[in-house]
Amino acid sequence: MTALLTFATGRKAKFAVLVAWLLVAAAVGPFAGKLEEATENDQVSFLPGDAESVRVLEAAEEFPSGELTPAVVVYQREGGLTAADRRAIDTDRAAAARGDAPGLRPATEVVVSPDGTTALFAVPIAAEGDADILVEATEHVRAAVAGPPDGLTVKVTGPAGFATDAIDVFDGIDTELLIAAASLVFVLLILIYRSPIFWAIPFFAVVFAETAARAMGYGLTELGVTVDGQSAAIMTVLVFGAGTDYALLLVARYREELRHHADPHDAIRRAVRRAGPAIVASGLTVIAGLLCLTLAELNSTSALGPIGALGILLALLSMLTLLPALLALCGRRAFWPFIPHVGDEGTDETHGFWRRLGERIGAGPRRVWVGALVVLAVMCLGLTQMNDDLTSGNGFRGGVESVEGQELLAGALPAGATAPTTVLVRDRERVEDVRAALERADGVAALGEVETGPPGARFDVVLSADPYSQAAFGLIPKLREVVHEAGGEGALVGGPSAEEYDVRQSVQRDTALILPLILLVVLAILCGLLRALVAPLLLIATVIVSFASALGVGAVLFEQVLGYPGIEPSLPLFAFVFLVALGIDYNIFLMARVREEARRHGTAEGMRRGLAVTGAVITSAGIVLAGTFCVLVVLPLYALTEIGFTIAFGVLLDTLLVRSVLVPALVLDAGPRVWWPSALARRREPVEAQAAGS
Repeated sequence: MTALLTFATGRKAKFAVLVAWLLVAAAVGPFAGKLEEATENDQVSFLPGDAESVRVLEAAEEFPSGELTPAVVVYQREGGLTAADRRAIDTDRAAAARGDAPGLRPATEVVVSPDGTTALFAVPIAAEGDADILVEATEHVRAAVAGPPDGLTVKVTGPAGFATDAIDVFDGIDTELLIAAASLVFVLLILIYRSPIFWAIPFFAVVFAETAARAMGYGLTELGVTVDGQSAAIMTVLVFGAGTDYALLLVARYREELRHHADPHDAIRRAVRRAGPAIVASGLTVIAGLLCLTLAELNSTSALGPIGALGILLALLSMLTLLPALLALCGRRAFWPFIPHVGDEGTDETHGFWRRLGERIGAGPRRVWVGALVVLAVMCLGLTQMNDDLTSGNGFRGGVESVEGQELLAGALPAGATAPTTVLVRDRERVEDVRAALERADGVAALGEVETGPPGARFDVVLSADPYSQAAFGLIPKLREVVHEAGGEGALVGGPSAEEYDVRQSVQRDTALILPLILLVVLAILCGLLRALVAPLLLIATVIVSFASALGVGAVLFEQVLGYPGIEPSLPLFAFVFLVALGIDYNIFLMARVREEARRHGTAEGMRRGLAVTGAVITSAGIVLAGTFCVLVVLPLYALTEIGFTIAFGVLLDTLLVRSVLVPALVLDAGPRVWWPSALARRREPVEAQAAGS
């Protein structure tokens, strides 16, 4: 393994590595820009394949009218619609379903609310799963109804409106996120290295990795992997964040070695040999955690696994091949004006802030770790504020036409009129039994006309609740029970409310399966790296507590401070994956160095030395990673804002408290036993180490 890690540091090999990366960039570069075009952002694409709502969608294609997605046009005037309003609505109705846009079908009849203030009609769109057709047709409808009479409000909502708004949110978002993440990393690297030159070396290594990752991500879509805008955005953040972290750690060790070796080739070779295994273990931990997501039922979650793991793999390869080659080529002068020379003083094992912190922790480690756990436990209390009220209907930040249209209906017409639930009955002789049972069911406002086709019969059910609300989702299992009892096993319930209910059920299942699996995978990697059992168990426990604390703080912030409509249902799963996989990174970097020092100086002194030499660089890495995830906060979706903040806060918490205080205190309190059952646990502590810890 050592030969592989140090290959790029050779005097001739470095040129071969540079040429290889340039050829790769030239070959895949043209495909990198195609990833955004290949993403799919309509919710139906990510439903679990065996869900009842998916079976309804599949059967819909066999009906004469096909699979239709309605764009619902809602009008409202306070005080009541006028005669001129009604004429304008009739004109709009004719224009909305007429035009060059593909997929348009004749509009339904106009429905007016009992109080005369609100009216609506729907324009069915036969998109057949093609997002471009859906967006083009919906935009045509919106253009056709623009310019209503003064005082008359008109909005286009319904499933087509919501899907179009969601797609529009992600349109161009990948490029914006890439620019924001790159700009942030650029600024942080300049601040960290305080050099007008050196920042370019790790920055361009990360950019090469990002370009390759986006191109490979596009390749995954060509192979049939469904990638949405959220997964592509998270991959960008992962590559920039994790890639920069690995660069910081390698450069820190390189800088340290430059003070001991005159030849930069010797310095980078030794740096890669010493820091490389920890970086590899870190990258493999994140990759393994992400690949666990491939077992998810929900397609949007399972797709994040391969594209995220691919991004981390390419970042890892770039930082262990391209970056060492660039460092060997540029030499020590690239650090100008702060050039490290042989014999210079710098961060070492016996001086500095982090050494003093280690000594203070060592004076009373049990008191310190108990105090740290109390602080974290208080943060965990915020978990009592957790809910999953965030839905596709209230998930947009800022004004969105589809949401505004849905709000116009409140109190005027049944809220479910914009997105009716669909019932499919395969045995046509039982259709009337099903309809009769539904008319008696709670939450049903009206039933639509029956359409027959090869799969049987289907009709719409208008719910009294907002179709994108928790109340509507709660009605689905009861409606399915009624429909199954009256219509037999072939009777199914689908539609927008049922689809979101199925998504939430899959999220719960995925969370219960994937969380313990990730813990086992990470534990196995830690045991292999540290050759111990106690230390990995302690580290796993600390990141679990850190995860719960970050989630608790996030819940309080979103619910009580910012007044968000709810918590993204998949937030606990995503936060766990990233905070455990990424959070354990810093413990890997710390404990790998501690073990190296403990073999020569004993566990107590090894802990203090390890903290002293890794403290500054790991803190810098944590700030960079947290900063890149904070970029998600600027995006116009509550879900991405919540994911970005929670992970960023968790990374900082792990960096500044867990890794810096809690882990050192636990290790110092446990002593050599932390390495059990390895031989290191049975070695006697050096006399000087015992004296220093007393």
